[in-house]
Amino acid sequence: MRRPGAVARDERQSQEYARGLNELEGYLLSQAEAAAALSGAEAFAALMPWLTAAQRDEVVRLYAADRLQVSRAALRRVADRALELQCQYSTRSRALQAKLLALFLSALAGFGMVLLMLVH
Repeated sequence: MRRPGAVARDERQSQEYARGLNELEGYLLSQAEAAAALSGAEAFAALMPWLTAAQRDEVVRLYAADRLQVSRAALRRVADRALELQCQYSTRSRALQAKLLALFLSALAGFGMVLLMLVH
């Protein structure tokens, strides 16, 4: 049998591992998005062969920065919406639990009354 302290420590370690994996995943996703933005910027600048090297570099920099800003804004909207939905679902879930509890207690009381009537 495991000691309560060991169980709590294992749970904390699991949470830390999960948090670390989430951070790593976020980092890798952000690096992939940055690489995709740079690649898209390079492709966009390639459509304008008349640009000087300095102009091309500036177009690439501005395009990539804009794309990353758009990606961050979209991610923020998705995260905000996910939080809204989580709040809505939590509220609905609590209401449903309360209704189910009330129904169960009513059924239990009804069953108790029928049982009492049968006994007498």
